[in-house]
Amino acid sequence: MSQSICILGGGFGGLYTALALSKLNWEDGQPDIVLVDQRDRFVFAPLLYELVTGELQTWEIAPPYEELLANTGVRFHQSGVEQIDLGEKQVSLTDGTQLSYDRLVLALGGETPMDMAPGVSDYAIPFRSLEDAYRLKDKLRQVEERNPEKVRVAIVGGGYSGVEIACKVAERLGAGKASSDRAKIRIVERASEILQTSPEFNQKAAKAALAEKKIWVDYETTVTEVTADSLSLEYKGKIDTIPVDIVLWTVGNKVSPALDALDLPRNPKAQFIIEPTLQVKDHADLYALGDLADGVDAEGRKVPTTAQSALQQADYAAWNIWASLTGRPPLPFRYQHLGEMMTLGTDNATLTGLGVKLDGSLAHVARRLTYLYRMPTLDHQIRVGLNWITQPLQDLLTSSRK
Repeated sequence: MSQSICILGGGFGGLYTALALSKLNWEDGQPDIVLVDQRDRFVFAPLLYELVTGELQTWEIAPPYEELLANTGVRFHQSGVEQIDLGEKQVSLTDGTQLSYDRLVLALGGETPMDMAPGVSDYAIPFRSLEDAYRLKDKLRQVEERNPEKVRVAIVGGGYSGVEIACKVAERLGAGKASSDRAKIRIVERASEILQTSPEFNQKAAKAALAEKKIWVDYETTVTEVTADSLSLEYKGKIDTIPVDIVLWTVGNKVSPALDALDLPRNPKAQFIIEPTLQVKDHADLYALGDLADGVDAEGRKVPTTAQSALQQADYAAWNIWASLTGRPPLPFRYQHLGEMMTLGTDNATLTGLGVKLDGSLAHVARRLTYLYRMPTLDHQIRVGLNWITQPLQDLLTSSRK
């Protein structure tokens, strides 16, 4: 009887595990591998910011799963997860489908908690998905049409996501340019520094970019309430309410509620505790990757919950699942920190890692090429790469005809 592998979640951990499994040598035939996600497209999240400025198109950063999995033997099933029966080894999906499994991969990622202050869920916009990016672009368009002289945007959170989206929104609105003072953009950060876990080089480059774009940072400040047109901020015990058109919420992370009912070992953040082999503690047939997993690697180092980690975990998860089904020993995960990159606007980025420190346009090019290399399939890499090469030529020809 054929073995079944079920992968829940099509982000970096889930999709790349499925692709890696399809490339392994299955001596007795490839098992039934199914990838489940509630959306129909994979999102290359580090490039989601480029949608806001129109630098990239949806097809480049969000190809359909059906396209990516063509000719791999992996089935894609679009649905949410309703329930997981660990005893029966069965997954119930929200569309009524029942999936049995011999090995289950939990890779549903995390969600942005929108209940951290009154009004957040009603009026703030998270920034994790295509829908979030579209919602932000639509909101920016509406605000500009309503009041083109003044657009006020607040970004809650001064981590990577907050800084990156702040820079992109600023460029989208022309902030920092001598000809335009219409954009009033601020970052609200509860700590005394932005990018607290980032290398000093990245911090300095980010602060310079924020200053150039006239983005204000409220340090040691927390949000107490969000309304349709205002933001209430607490600083040193005093609350100030300011007018705002758009609030972006980039702080916090929680495990997908679809997994709340699972009786598995967890840490205080509700993440699943995993072994270095990426198996959930005391459950050899379960693997957990990415944002929802908490564990150390073969050297005892804490594994960060980043896209970089999930990408690396996917190869090990695939190998260890293959090993468990073919009678071979598993490999403990060995995390390699390859550096950190972030966009600071159009043609500006910062990059540190492997002894290299870059910022400006050179870092922008290096970042793009790195992400091109990490895109899920060779076919997609070629299509996107060719477009990046030819697009400037097309733009040049278009402008010359005007």
